[in-house]
Amino acid sequence: MGFAMRLRIGVVIHGPRIVDSGYAERILEILREFPGVVEIGAKVGGNMGRVAVIERGLEDVIDISERLYPSQCLRRLRDRDILLLLNYGKSRETGHTFGRMVVERAGIDKPVIQIERPGEDDGSILVWNREHCSEDVKEILETLISHISKRLGLEVMKCTGNKLSLWEEGDRVFRRIDTVDPGESILVNGVVVGRALGSPVVLIAERGRIVKIIQGEIKRDGVERLGTVDLRKAIVKTGVLRKGSFKVNGKRRLRGRDSSGEVVMVDRGDIDIIGMLRNRSISLLVTVGSDTTSILGSILTRFNVKIIGIVDEDFERYKLLEDSRIGEGSIILLKNCECYQVGKLLMEHLKGKRLGYREALSYVIDLLERHGVVYELKK
Repeated sequence: MGFAMRLRIGVVIHGPRIVDSGYAERILEILREFPGVVEIGAKVGGNMGRVAVIERGLEDVIDISERLYPSQCLRRLRDRDILLLLNYGKSRETGHTFGRMVVERAGIDKPVIQIERPGEDDGSILVWNREHCSEDVKEILETLISHISKRLGLEVMKCTGNKLSLWEEGDRVFRRIDTVDPGESILVNGVVVGRALGSPVVLIAERGRIVKIIQGEIKRDGVERLGTVDLRKAIVKTGVLRKGSFKVNGKRRLRGRDSSGEVVMVDRGDIDIIGMLRNRSISLLVTVGSDTTSILGSILTRFNVKIIGIVDEDFERYKLLEDSRIGEGSIILLKNCECYQVGKLLMEHLKGKRLGYREALSYVIDLLERHGVVYELKK
């Protein structure tokens, strides 16, 4: 039996939209039709993508066991013969730039077929790492590309995106983000650090701290919670993280504890929340920051986990999800201090505590009042 009859394929799915649109399922089916495919391993690593997989009931088809970046997913699957990267970027150019960055960071010597924005007029297929193919793989690769192209009606193109736009001047690192709409939130490693006023925007970091956003306004609380960052390697996103409105599938919920359990405090939205819920005895999450509360609060509505959200006046201003809903729990709106300041206070006092929701809420409120924090409680 020749190589063509024993093809092992790895698929990396990035973001919720490619799942929500149904194209992730469709592409996996198209791959199963291809002669000689004996194994397809599919992974999605981000929180929103994993939630989308759960909501569509695809956990047995797509691996959601780890919270990984796309480049890490590619490395996990590098023992496969051919890899695919499925993405639904904001535009063709941003999607192509994303693919270039992911493949470069993965540092693998396997061909990668990127399927970008399927179903859109500017949808396309790119092929990375052709030069790493042996002759027998090259032949089957071209056949597979043709098969996917015909089934999806997508053109095979060369990359039209730019390389990551970075430069340095002394102690400062500059990173430009193109194709940003005014009013969009700017997230760095899962934390909102500002809002776009125009396009492009340029993030400026000095000695690892973001100090300015050209054509954007900076969110000081987010910058403080982010801490030091290397803009050359950071994951930067703009706009909403998930579009559309989605039903919660009760049959697939992870259940939180109603009684006393571990109180977990988080101040960024890119933690492995699904792994935490599966592996730890958590009674509730205390989410610090308007962005963290919006992201994780929406996710936790799917899993019946209560939250205590610590937010500021920007809670409604930075829209990160079209279908934004906070589940059971309370929101504490701060009036006279920043979220990161309260976060430090709570971390000091809540670490290691095992409390039920009501007990934890009373504890937090008492702590705020004893330290002179002015707040408004919303349930």
